[in-house]
Amino acid sequence: MTSSSPYDPPAEPRPPRLDFDRPPAHPGTAPVRPGLRRMRRRRRRTVLLAVALLVAGAAAAGVTRLAGPDPSGRHPLAAADPSLANGAGAGSGTEPGGYPTAGPGSFAAADGRSPVRGDNGPLRRYRVEVEQDAGQDVDEFAATVDAVLGDPRSWIASGELRVQRVPEADAADFTIYLATPATSERMCAEGGLSTERYTSCRLPGRVVINLARWMEAVPDYGAPLEVYRTYVVNHEVGHEFGELHQACPGPGEPAPVMQQQTYGLDGCVANAWPYVDGVRYSGEPTDGV
Repeated sequence: MTSSSPYDPPAEPRPPRLDFDRPPAHPGTAPVRPGLRRMRRRRRRTVLLAVALLVAGAAAAGVTRLAGPDPSGRHPLAAADPSLANGAGAGSGTEPGGYPTAGPGSFAAADGRSPVRGDNGPLRRYRVEVEQDAGQDVDEFAATVDAVLGDPRSWIASGELRVQRVPEADAADFTIYLATPATSERMCAEGGLSTERYTSCRLPGRVVINLARWMEAVPDYGAPLEVYRTYVVNHEVGHEFGELHQACPGPGEPAPVMQQQTYGLDGCVANAWPYVDGVRYSGEPTDGV
């Protein structure tokens, strides 16, 4: 593992095209993210419990005024949930799955380099980094990424590109980050994307994998966690290789890897690979994002 360093946003403006798992538009209705309601309900219950505890404590002490900031300027709920101070959102706690919701924003990069995978085409070099204190081993994450991108069912099956992981930032064409929900949201927001700590995203030269999705996948995915992990790597790296979103071809068919499977399968079944039985598998283009 190389020495850790804080994440540095690019100094120069990036090209305008950005890619992330955006919910498809439905006229007249608000998009609903699977699992998001559950997250909001959990946060709401936490806040209501904190309020109840404060009210009970205030009643016991004979205090009647709870609304508004105290003389120090802190929100009255900050004592129960410090993340609510200064208007902050959800805090840097731990999800039921045991992973942190926020981290320091500094990353450690995997050492060494992988073999060159693929037979023909330009060589695309990538670097792998994991946020510190995320509870994930950077070398294990890098090994998973290497296995996905080097698989003959992945993008190298086109015969038009090769891939290799490198440890040097200057040598990498793009970097794949594994980041806590809060950090991934901040990184994606630098490109104008609002992920609500739920989705992963891709900006030019940066693939940001949300730790929550890496650890939990999505509700009703219908396949093991390893399948979702393979999908999210291939999907976001696919954007880096110029691929756009695609639609489900039909009920019961495999979902194209560029379908937004994080937001549901639309009748398709989970599929993590761009090539199926040696043939490029795809659906109709959707929103072009």
